[in-house]
Amino acid sequence: MHASLNHALVAAGEFTHDEKAAVYRAIETRRDVRDQFLPDPISDDVVNRLLKAAHSAPSVGFMQPWNFLLVRSEEKRRAVWEAFDKANREAADMFTGEARDKYRSLKLEGILKAPLSICVTCDPTRGGKVVLGRTHNPRMDVYSTVCAVQNLWLAARAEGVGVGWVSIFHDRDVRAIFGIPEHVEIVAWLCLGYVNELYREPELAVKGWRQRLPLEELIFEERWGG
Repeated sequence: MHASLNHALVAAGEFTHDEKAAVYRAIETRRDVRDQFLPDPISDDVVNRLLKAAHSAPSVGFMQPWNFLLVRSEEKRRAVWEAFDKANREAADMFTGEARDKYRSLKLEGILKAPLSICVTCDPTRGGKVVLGRTHNPRMDVYSTVCAVQNLWLAARAEGVGVGWVSIFHDRDVRAIFGIPEHVEIVAWLCLGYVNELYREPELAVKGWRQRLPLEELIFEERWGG
């Protein structure tokens, strides 16, 4: 038993300087893209590499709860945009005064402009009724799926592909468009397309919605607030 486990191990170790720089560059320059998408289609090879990166994400109990619904047709993307538009008008009314005006000035999606959308879902039944590591935190399956989204996003940055995460819609509207089963959770609607330019800082920071919080204010040691 121990011998077979030893054969499953491979050498670890630090990345080279250039490899580390590439990883950190992807992390630091990743952006939520709304309006810089080019119309060029993304090749099947690139899409498959992005999906493989997503599928390589960690998952609680190795349940791999994700599915990836690829949407290229303008008809389906327009239906999703209409669901977004309805929810976005509702969302604007939740703000008041200058915040409402600023919200309405923001472009918050690229559903029609990006040539590809991917609906990422989570199936909580995939690992059975009892899942290793999810016994005391039932949301771990969704957290695992979000790790897959982040993997895809970082791989896309390396490929020169922009990604925008759309979250403003009623779940029931998107579910009805694609016949997604009731027990399957919609985690992310992602818009994907090649980009030539990205904001130097997150777009919401550039446009004055919020600024990045100082990291040192977010770190505690040994106890909350310590």
